[in-house]
Amino acid sequence: MAETKTKTATKTKAKTKAPDKIRFIRIQYYRSAIATPTKHKLVVKGLGFTRLNQIVERVDNDSVRGMVKAIPHLVRIVEN
Repeated sequence: MAETKTKTATKTKAKTKAPDKIRFIRIQYYRSAIATPTKHKLVVKGLGFTRLNQIVERVDNDSVRGMVKAIPHLVRIVEN
């Protein structure tokens, strides 16, 4: 019988620096999404808005910033 050698994958953890403080961004939904494309409505829902003039806090990362960038005519960033 032929012996098969299996290589065990060594798991190396990348040493990443933990963020000191998680940053948040405050976003206000100030214009209606009634006459907008379906994708824009889904982005509004994905950000967690349920009513007009609502302000939500989300983690300040690239994905949230990209969602805000997709619908700048419907939401605004509120200063902290």
